[in-house]
Amino acid sequence: MPEWRPRPLRRRGSKPEPVTRQDAAPEHSMDPRARDERPLADRPLIDTAIYRDGVRIATPPSLGETYRQLPGADGAMAWIGLYRPAEEELLAAAEEFDLHKLAVEDAIVAHQRPKIERYGDTLFVVLRAATYLDDVEEVSFGELHLFIGPNFVLTVRHGQAPDLSVVRRRMEADPELLRRGPEAVLYAVLDHVVDGYAPVIAGLQNDIDEIETEVFGADPHVSRRIYELSREVIEFQRATRPLLSILRSLEAGFEKYEIDEELQRYLRDVADHATTVAERVDGFRQMLDNILTVNATLVTQAQNEEMKRMTEASYAQNEEIKRISSWAAILFAPTLIGTVYGMNFDIIPELHWTLGYPFAIVLMLAVCLSLYAIFKRRNWL
Repeated sequence: MPEWRPRPLRRRGSKPEPVTRQDAAPEHSMDPRARDERPLADRPLIDTAIYRDGVRIATPPSLGETYRQLPGADGAMAWIGLYRPAEEELLAAAEEFDLHKLAVEDAIVAHQRPKIERYGDTLFVVLRAATYLDDVEEVSFGELHLFIGPNFVLTVRHGQAPDLSVVRRRMEADPELLRRGPEAVLYAVLDHVVDGYAPVIAGLQNDIDEIETEVFGADPHVSRRIYELSREVIEFQRATRPLLSILRSLEAGFEKYEIDEELQRYLRDVADHATTVAERVDGFRQMLDNILTVNATLVTQAQNEEMKRMTEASYAQNEEIKRISSWAAILFAPTLIGTVYGMNFDIIPELHWTLGYPFAIVLMLAVCLSLYAIFKRRNWL
């Protein structure tokens, strides 16, 4: 069987390819106010099919019809897709396929972390898909629950991602892979979710490169962007890191549950890709921590430089004030002496002294020179 390769990455900024949403939810399931008056067993599903030997043999129009046709189709498998189902719809499916109540409760409540649990013959898997939104440069997350039984696959989506119609078309185009049973569908979904992480990795890498440029460009808003991107990376890490334990658990059960050997190779390939993604995300978190540290250092340096400039300006200002004060004191001394000798009194020392005027001049010069020497010695001038 030819190896299936993931689609090439879309360039950042390019428009996404149009997607045909065969798994789009009917209007009544999207709007809780709209009620479908028909019995639950007869409500139409998003997409449901019965397969035998990798070929679709029936497309039941309702959940109840799927239940009626599946037991009579020997060696067949049902693949049922639900999108944000109402609680009663999921409970009806749980009753027909004998799903464990704890797993059903998780699927109803949602907001679960990625995990894998086995309840008898049924495997319950929770995955977090991610999509990078180019227009707002953010990562959007979706939640997917899978019930994998001996002859059925039930998928419950709580978000637009992942688009399982792509997975269904791929599997129907490859009957050799689809005939391997429900585990093959699980592999295809895992592979699609992990491949969907690649554009997110590319988008986050581009954001980090931009942030590095902004950090060294002294952008005042870069700290907020680093914080917001760090939160997205942490959320992305919570979606990808548990995948490794999920895949390890599947690998540990290969022999016990007699998983097809070729399918084992495919699952190991998904594990390799998931490990690469997890390592890249861990690297992103470390890079952002380092960038945040560098940004804090640069901000501190800028603040220190500003404080240094302010200190130097204050010092220069003080020097100017000292010079002005020194000259003011020097010029004040002659004024003081001249004021004393300018008073209109008959009885005053040296008033009628012949050398009184030269004495006043010499006294002014002596005081000014003394003050100048004192200020000069103190580096005020």
